[in-house]
Amino acid sequence: MRDMGVDAAFIDRLVETFYGRVLTHPDLGPVFDAKLSGRWPEHMAKMKSFWSAVAFRSGAYGGKPVQAHTHVANLTPDLFPKWLSLFAATLDDIAPSPEAKAWFMATAERIAKSLVLSLFYNPALDDPKRKPA
Repeated sequence: MRDMGVDAAFIDRLVETFYGRVLTHPDLGPVFDAKLSGRWPEHMAKMKSFWSAVAFRSGAYGGKPVQAHTHVANLTPDLFPKWLSLFAATLDDIAPSPEAKAWFMATAERIAKSLVLSLFYNPALDDPKRKPA
């Protein structure tokens, strides 16, 4: 990570910049703010801990992301590409190197895919015997 220019200060800046943009996003902002209203400082600390744990493999994060997102009102699969697009734009603006941008983007894409599958996937819909509606 350090060879890519990633340090704790970058993680802080990434989280602060990204979630500042989330709050002003017309689709993402209302969903996040409805869930986190009055708890933004705690969420920001948790996201900094999460990204630090992922980037530095520190084990500092002990949360349960799927459970945390299970009962978020108005969370839909179509919000995840918007989240990823905003994350990519943030990395375009502040990533310390192309390698850091690529690593964080690939990681965010895996996280988003995992959350979408965990929250919205219904294996019964893949049943080959199921007739299309």
